[in-house]
Amino acid sequence: MGRENQTVVTEFILAGFSNFPDLQVPLFLVFSLIYLVTLIANIIIITTIRLDRSLHIPMYFFLSILSFSETCYTLVIIPNMLANFLREKKTISFIGCATQMCIFLGFACTNCMLLAVMGYDRYVSICKPLRYQILMNQSVCTKLVACSATTGFLFSTTEAIIIFTLPFCGPNEVKHFLCDLAPLLELACGRNYIGEIVINIISFVVVICSFSFILLSYILIANTVLKIPTTAGKRKAFSTCASHLIVVVVHFGCAGIIYLGPKSSYTLDETTFITVSYTMVTPLLNPLVYSLRNKDVQIALKKSLGKSSCTQRM
Repeated sequence: MGRENQTVVTEFILAGFSNFPDLQVPLFLVFSLIYLVTLIANIIIITTIRLDRSLHIPMYFFLSILSFSETCYTLVIIPNMLANFLREKKTISFIGCATQMCIFLGFACTNCMLLAVMGYDRYVSICKPLRYQILMNQSVCTKLVACSATTGFLFSTTEAIIIFTLPFCGPNEVKHFLCDLAPLLELACGRNYIGEIVINIISFVVVICSFSFILLSYILIANTVLKIPTTAGKRKAFSTCASHLIVVVVHFGCAGIIYLGPKSSYTLDETTFITVSYTMVTPLLNPLVYSLRNKDVQIALKKSLGKSSCTQRM
């Protein structure tokens, strides 16, 4: 009888930012501006790498794919978040929530593995320069990207199936501004212990294994660079890695806190703040860091701007 009287959840309420009722419009304006800058910056990076032949090397190929993935990743989350700032009813359908989670986590997993691939690219470039063209040819680069995306979405689909085959029959208020793993597990009125173990294994593989692979790559890079006799040579070698390292630290720092930290140790406001950093700051950081710190990208951007200004004068 208890089962028959339970209500089946058909939609969820996204409660993120609900603790700031007087700041809904200011937050909408601030996040809209950040999102607009993020989109423009990533599109500029992708276009510049695509059009400038001097950037047609593996490092920038992976950067353009990462920028594309980051753009798609934000498209799944941010427009709906911005719309909810102006809505009275902040709901998302059951199917919409499952779709958002699957795509969002798919791109998040892909980004982690792309950063690992970029670390491997830096390792081959610095530690095995004579074999770089062979080890990192176009076919290999394409396969590495395809493998990252396929694995990422296989993981996210598995996680979404585990979560959304659980019974949801009680409260439907998600303590977040998006459909994510931990808040939805809290709402489920049943447990799938094996499924939760699988989710934890996936989180460990994506975050810890990817980060460990990057760490190993940089240990080997540092070992090689320290053997370079000149200070200028060491500085040049390390400078090619600086931008990647900055993005890695922020990306995996936030991901580790969200997906590997104790699920009950953060309040709604803390979780919201950390996830905003992960979903808005990191996608913006990627193009800004690479454009501000990378001379090749700076030169390509200046050339593109120069060509556009010449075209306008003509």
